[in-house]
Amino acid sequence: MHFSQRISRIEPSITLVLDARSKALIAGGAKVVNMAVGEPDFAAPAVARQRAVELIESGQVRYTAAAGTSGLRAAITEYVARTRGGSWSTDEVTVCHSAKHALSAALTCLVEDGDEVLLPLPAWASYFDLVRVNGAEPVLVPSPVDRDGFHPDLSALARAITSRTRGVMINSPNNPSGTVWSKAEIDGIVELALEHDLWILSDEIYGELTYGIDRPASPVSHSPEARARTIVVDGASKAFAMTGYRMGFLAGPTEIASAVAKLQSQTNGSPNAVGQAAWEAALRAWPEELELMRRTFGERRDVILTGLADLGLETPQPRGAFYAFPDVSRYLDRRGSVGFCEDLLEDQLLTLVPGAAFGVDTHVRLSYATDMASIEEALRRLGAFLSR
Repeated sequence: MHFSQRISRIEPSITLVLDARSKALIAGGAKVVNMAVGEPDFAAPAVARQRAVELIESGQVRYTAAAGTSGLRAAITEYVARTRGGSWSTDEVTVCHSAKHALSAALTCLVEDGDEVLLPLPAWASYFDLVRVNGAEPVLVPSPVDRDGFHPDLSALARAITSRTRGVMINSPNNPSGTVWSKAEIDGIVELALEHDLWILSDEIYGELTYGIDRPASPVSHSPEARARTIVVDGASKAFAMTGYRMGFLAGPTEIASAVAKLQSQTNGSPNAVGQAAWEAALRAWPEELELMRRTFGERRDVILTGLADLGLETPQPRGAFYAFPDVSRYLDRRGSVGFCEDLLEDQLLTLVPGAAFGVDTHVRLSYATDMASIEEALRRLGAFLSR
């Protein structure tokens, strides 16, 4: 069987072996502590669950418009206007099956074979292959790190631009580090894009999950010129704990929103009707559960940061999302962070994600989207492993 070059460009996930091994250990009765999952351990808001049930019970679960229902798109425009500023129309919004799907669809519409897309590191592992599967090449640009996180190196990004560069993908708050870029840093990305005629694909899925700071800056708030070349991607999975509902969106110029809707009309047809109804209800109600979840994540963050510091691990301060990304470089052998995580799983039954998956091999990622008892046990096991 011959596969297309497009699918052959995708690299095997370096975490698949760890995931498979972890599941095998659990199946054998081992008590594995999994700190790798980027999924809130909360239920979806009650108003969302109730609306989903109502729609199912009505029997009127049908196809919707390819771009999503008018009600959800209107709720999204109100949300984007409230959180990013400006006035938005439903023609500038397309609902997708998830934020990941929105990223993929946007790339399909924006890049040609041989194009290049800038990726400041660390970057979510899926970015690399989302770019590749659409025929383009990810250009990885390391970022300097200090106690406040990983900061975009604007000079390095500028040097990486070639005649084939089409755009830049950014993610603030960041997965895996939790870094929230400052307004000045976002402005620097915008100025670079304006100077070199690049589009900006801004993944803002963790925008509601911040700790001790105001809402993160978005490129669309910079200027009308910036908004005209920025595609904002967001969704229900993280801030609303609605991972299985598979709801996301992109907001940007009418041309890109329409192009993605056209793509969806010939691929997936339309977003899930039940998920759309449930998320619209949650967006309009903005239930109290959302703030409770954010505060709980903040409390867990403080515990995990204190624990990592007690272990002597330097960890950039996560201002958003629900990940800690400590530096374990002094414990690595030639196998890097992958070998570290393999040995940790075998020795202590603790699953972390190697930083190599995100383009930074000196670190590992721990998710604190889990209960406090698991966090404390993970820190104990990690300490036992490091002491050896």
